[in-house]
Amino acid sequence: MEIKRDFHLKRLIDSRHNGMIKVVTGIRRCGKSYLLFKLFRDFLKNEGIKDDHLIMVDLEDRHNMELRDPDKLLKYIDNQMKDSDMYYILLDEIQLVSEFEDVLNSYLKVENADVYVTGSNSKFLSKDVITEFRGRGWEIKITPLSFREFVSVYNGTRESALKEYLVYGGLPKLLSFNDDTQKTEYLKGLFAKTYLTDIKERYRIKQDAELEELMDVIASTIGGLTNPQKLENTFKTVKNVQFSKQTIKTYLDILEEVFLIEKSIRYDIKGKRYISTPAKYYFTDLGLRNARIDFRQLEMTHLIENLIYNELRLRGMSVDVGVVVKNEKDDNGVSVRKQYEVDFVCNQGSKRCYIQSAFRLPSEEKREQELRSLKSIDDSFLKFVITEDTVRRYQDDNGVVFMNILEFLLDENSLQI
Repeated sequence: MEIKRDFHLKRLIDSRHNGMIKVVTGIRRCGKSYLLFKLFRDFLKNEGIKDDHLIMVDLEDRHNMELRDPDKLLKYIDNQMKDSDMYYILLDEIQLVSEFEDVLNSYLKVENADVYVTGSNSKFLSKDVITEFRGRGWEIKITPLSFREFVSVYNGTRESALKEYLVYGGLPKLLSFNDDTQKTEYLKGLFAKTYLTDIKERYRIKQDAELEELMDVIASTIGGLTNPQKLENTFKTVKNVQFSKQTIKTYLDILEEVFLIEKSIRYDIKGKRYISTPAKYYFTDLGLRNARIDFRQLEMTHLIENLIYNELRLRGMSVDVGVVVKNEKDDNGVSVRKQYEVDFVCNQGSKRCYIQSAFRLPSEEKREQELRSLKSIDDSFLKFVITEDTVRRYQDDNGVVFMNILEFLLDENSLQI
């Protein structure tokens, strides 16, 4: 079964010959090796690149253990390059090579060498790309399967695919399992034995219990506003645990660095300024989130909000949590300041749109509640309400576009009019 990953593949293709080291990053088991060694290799071969100009080394393969020595790897690559034509160097799990930075930097000035590598979470993250390659590293961050990719190989209806995806997420390996028990055991084992181990090894974390408690809290509160101070208070009052806000902030930053979560900060739409705290946290993969809390708290409202956030980020948008502040009169005619939340303020270059995630709109009252914040915005950018309700796309008198979640996810142009 071949899973097409056209979005990420295009980013690899577009980065060819840019004079930089292409570094494919992302959480473990999200498909980095498959993208590089299968999809990108096939593309290059279809472009007419001959096999002897594709230098591919899987450093995780014990057969290639010798090449984990930096000097032997350099010699091996150099011996393969026999003419002045372009060579494509594809190295998987580069972190297994000691002094790998020097190895890769050695090819920065070789005009007929185009280098692509993958690395694991424990030793190779976004900040490493920035610091280790002297400004010549080009990061291509890979995500788990998007819903569009997932449904393209799913054996069933779109509706059942959505239910499956919201519970088990988009790690590619899950498509090979036949029952829920296997999927559950895979996700829980992956989280405990791989992701946590990576974090502990890289950051030498000794407070294992506190880190795991924090992950449980964040997983339980996706879509909720929080900050380190609030979390410190929660640990103190609810769990009777002393856990400083500085340590909490450090741990949250770590979870972001290893691609498990992302933070969306608040933006005052009318005041045109950022409010740094509180913020919302979303999981990169819903299956991992659900596995972390043993598949409890499967509220569709929060899961769909997280799913929408991930799709927006996949489309290359920066995504903030919007706040609209209004002065209104209360029942006594007294002026009061009220804040209305816009789920997502999405920016891409000079383009912007606003999105409300509404699981269901069962009544006119609920509909007006979701619209209140959008109607309070007095600019001309597009506004959307995305709902699980079976609804045909339409635009109301206020210019707000309503659409079903499946249309949003499956149509890459769904946010255009």
